[in-house]
Amino acid sequence: MNGFLVTGGCGFIGSNLVRLLLERFPEEEVWNLDLLTYAGSGGNLADLAGHPRYRFVKGDIADIGRGVRGGFRAAFHLAAESHVDRSTVGAADFVRTNVLGTQAVVDWARAGGAARLVHVSTDEVYGSLGARGRFRETTPLDPNSPYAASKAASDLLVLAAVRTHDLDAVVTRCSNNYGPWQFPEKLIPLMLTNAFDGEPLPVYGDGKQVRDWIHVGDHCLGLLAAFGKGRAGEVYNFGGSAERENLAVVKAILLAAGRPEDLVRFVEDRPGHDRRYAIDAGKARRELGWAPSRRFERGLRETVAWYRSNEGWWRTIKSTGGFRQYYRGMYERRLREANP
Repeated sequence: MNGFLVTGGCGFIGSNLVRLLLERFPEEEVWNLDLLTYAGSGGNLADLAGHPRYRFVKGDIADIGRGVRGGFRAAFHLAAESHVDRSTVGAADFVRTNVLGTQAVVDWARAGGAARLVHVSTDEVYGSLGARGRFRETTPLDPNSPYAASKAASDLLVLAAVRTHDLDAVVTRCSNNYGPWQFPEKLIPLMLTNAFDGEPLPVYGDGKQVRDWIHVGDHCLGLLAAFGKGRAGEVYNFGGSAERENLAVVKAILLAAGRPEDLVRFVEDRPGHDRRYAIDAGKARRELGWAPSRRFERGLRETVAWYRSNEGWWRTIKSTGGFRQYYRGMYERRLREANP
């Protein structure tokens, strides 16, 4: 078996992983299966067109066997509906893609699609923490949003296939990612691009929700470590050891962008908003030899510089009707209500 498959390879984490695989495995082909939904912009990998070892297949993971050959060394399963706010408006797409789609990937892998499956999940499956403690791989699942519930279900399907069918698979769960190519509805790129344009920065609730931030490059290195050293049937947490309140992150973005803090607008909190996430990545350190390499301050500076240099990419996305419709529905109503 040879080569790698990345599902959702045109998305934020997926596109960074595709580039890393091509770099680290110079003799291997890298295939990318992506349906190119709103968050899977083909522009993320436009520069790879014509690359001799890169293969793109437009397709749905629910029908993975059509157009994608089998016999890969590994499949990295990242294709997912991933935005919490969208899941609170309508959960059906999340169930279809994250649950039914993952089962289709499992069945395909079992039938010889890939020698190993790396299933990429999220720390949101654990729910919310109090003021102390960190999520460990043994923390009970307690999802609080339709998105998190769909990801928890997908994790359990993969782990069940390991135990029932002896599938060679590992599950990874990471904290909040940031870095280049992130769709600008997520916190850091949304706040950053709004700040560039002097637009209001909508902050949910009191802004004191805590997240552990990890640079996407460190996360992708963790995924390679899980592929190479992870034990079948195990779960590995990846975190950046960078817990920050959302409001502190927003203020750091404004400082980096040279914009005043009075652009901050506190808006109605979203339903089921988890208060705090924190990751214990000790197992990944011990078993995989992995550790994050970028401090948050450095990673944020690099991210600000990337978005400055790639203005055309994010402006194209933010000018589309789909994004504007989403933004109006999620934030502009809240901004009007909070600031009549």
